Amino acid sequence: MTTAVGSLLATLPGDRYTDPDNFRREQERIFETEWFCAVRAADLEGPGAFRTVQVGRESVLVTRNRRGELRAFLNVCRHRGARLCTEQAGQVRRSLQCPYHAWTYDLDGRLTAAPNLTRMPDVDRTAFGLHTVPLREWLGYAWVCLAAEPPSFEETVMADVAERLGGGEVIGHYGIESLALGRRHTYDVAANWKLIVENFMECYHCATIHPELTEVLPEFADGFAAQYYVGHGPSFAPEAEGFTVDGRAGFARLPGVPDAHDRRYYALTVRPQVFVNLVPDHVIWHRMFPMAADRTVVECDWLYAPDVVASGADLSPSVELFHRVNVQDFDACERTQPAMASRAYRQGGVLVPSEHHIGEFHTWVTERLGEDTDR
Repeated sequence: MTTAVGSLLATLPGDRYTDPDNFRREQERIFETEWFCAVRAADLEGPGAFRTVQVGRESVLVTRNRRGELRAFLNVCRHRGARLCTEQAGQVRRSLQCPYHAWTYDLDGRLTAAPNLTRMPDVDRTAFGLHTVPLREWLGYAWVCLAAEPPSFEETVMADVAERLGGGEVIGHYGIESLALGRRHTYDVAANWKLIVENFMECYHCATIHPELTEVLPEFADGFAAQYYVGHGPSFAPEAEGFTVDGRAGFARLPGVPDAHDRRYYALTVRPQVFVNLVPDHVIWHRMFPMAADRTVVECDWLYAPDVVASGADLSPSVELFHRVNVQDFDACERTQPAMASRAYRQGGVLVPSEHHIGEFHTWVTERLGEDTDR
């Protein structure tokens, strides 16, 4: 690992971004032990709606039961292990049926039917139900955890949010759980998930690759990201009427956003795989799905007041701004990924002072992998 010198802190070594064995350990010790933001609750509109997502090495099935509650299960039939739902999303009427041998489960995961099951009266249908995954709804999203004993949601997810914003109450001003989905983009990024996190956390690169963003947020041209400070939100440029690609006005301020947060941008990372961007009239929510050491799928939601979406208003100016930011960021990450395997990066790189807070993320990762954090 590169040795820290003066104002430069060491990064992780290159193989942490390329080694499949290291990625497997991250799957096991991070994504399969921490709370993971899986789906937007409103995507599952009624009983029988389901979505499958990759969480670590597992396929997780999230569905809505007959009472309208969200439930999560491992997407594995208890008979011979076939994948129960092979589609990414869909709708069933009353039950989930394995396409292999037709073992059938209700929307609470109980085994209800199987060929010749009545001839096996000793089979405990409850004991052979689907494996349940703990689920928590917050801010309009379903978070799941594969750990046998999940960590405190309040001390992990909610604490990350409160620490960045300077208080747990701030996120509530935006009413995220009541917003409507205006647009969604999915990006398949040929880069390690940590490169994407690191990129999102710093703005040393903003003046170089984000001309549209720095036009709206001129403070970013100086290289200090919003996440460098607790509770700080950069102000819009005086000539920018809204958080849009050309500076035109956006929409009315969300009802709960106070004057102190008007014309300001806030960004936060919720470890291990969520980014949230808050502006007065909408919210941009990223979920990362690490698929391999060098591949990450990112799903990005643009959320607006329900009446804005229902009106058919043109969302393009605000969507286009952060879509361009995403494309620019992911292109930079993809250009960085090949160098992680270079002998020139074997010992890693360095962080300048405006990036030092990324070192805390590196420490968080290495601690969870049970590695030495002395850098």
